Amino acid sequence: MTSEVKANAGGANGSSPVSAIEVEHIVKKYGDFTAVNDISFHVSDGEIFGLLGPNGAGKSTLIRMMTTLIPITSGRALIAGHDVSREPDAARRLIGVIPQALTSDLDLTVEENLNIYAKLYDVPAKERKRSIDELLGLVDLTKWRDAQTKTLSGGMRRRLEIARGLVHHPKIFFLDEPTTGLDPVSRVAVWEMLGNIKTQRQLTILITTHYMDEADRLCDRIAIVDHGKLVALDAPMALKASVPGSNVIEAQFEKAPDDWEQRLHSLDEVTSVQHEGGGMFRVLTANGSRTTTELVEMAVQAGVPVKSLSVQNTTLDDVFVHYTGRQLRDELQKAYGFMMPQRPGLQP
Repeated sequence: MTSEVKANAGGANGSSPVSAIEVEHIVKKYGDFTAVNDISFHVSDGEIFGLLGPNGAGKSTLIRMMTTLIPITSGRALIAGHDVSREPDAARRLIGVIPQALTSDLDLTVEENLNIYAKLYDVPAKERKRSIDELLGLVDLTKWRDAQTKTLSGGMRRRLEIARGLVHHPKIFFLDEPTTGLDPVSRVAVWEMLGNIKTQRQLTILITTHYMDEADRLCDRIAIVDHGKLVALDAPMALKASVPGSNVIEAQFEKAPDDWEQRLHSLDEVTSVQHEGGGMFRVLTANGSRTTTELVEMAVQAGVPVKSLSVQNTTLDDVFVHYTGRQLRDELQKAYGFMMPQRPGLQP
């Protein structure tokens, strides 16, 4: 882990708050393949903590170790002080887990799914009814309590999954890619719902995501995970402030010459240039207005038409590029899994 990551592995302000989750030098190996490589961090009580990275980065493996689903190769994870390897049952009683896949029984009604899950956790009958009524209201499914789950939309099913994971009143809530596959409106609805639930239930939440906007909007702190390693950890604003250049210019040119990237890099106060193909360039600069003026003047003098141009602030995508050397969205397009031989019973 880099010194910068170590410096931020505590609280966002360097203090030592009460930790709901502590991960200490955790490693997961499958034979010679290292899926998670010596990661350490803590999650403060009441915090929303995000693990951000592409598919195959090790995010889901981390959650599976923290939630006792797979054994830890070395290091340890503590849930409210309980070592998940030594005290798995104690840890499980304190957590709710929502996997990426939708797992509610399609042939049962919304209420039946919640009721069965509550019984599995030995929630008393009176408490079951009160908790289910409350949760159906929180996730806006009260009108659909008697509907078969298979009749629900994808967003409604995700809300049911979230309610199901909270029916036993956990203190710590794990969500693995909570909005994958949802339309933009449903994603925003889930974000707002999680914020409300966190406040009303006084939850600590850990989510994994590959959506920049999701991490930026939801999380108090973000850990960027790449190839099983923790490469950066801080609050979203602090991460963005750590990237040289406060503005991003996205410009598309027609018939840009071969040395156009180098010419853009030579403009005043430009810190980096990324050629994204199709004549599109992403320029990071400390002075957006000045660089935009110079860029347009250079294009006019060179006879290179500007097809489109926009200026925005630094994003988490720029943070990912800064720390990993490539764009997260490019990695997602590859949709790669762990590069390892598949054997029966082996889960990445």
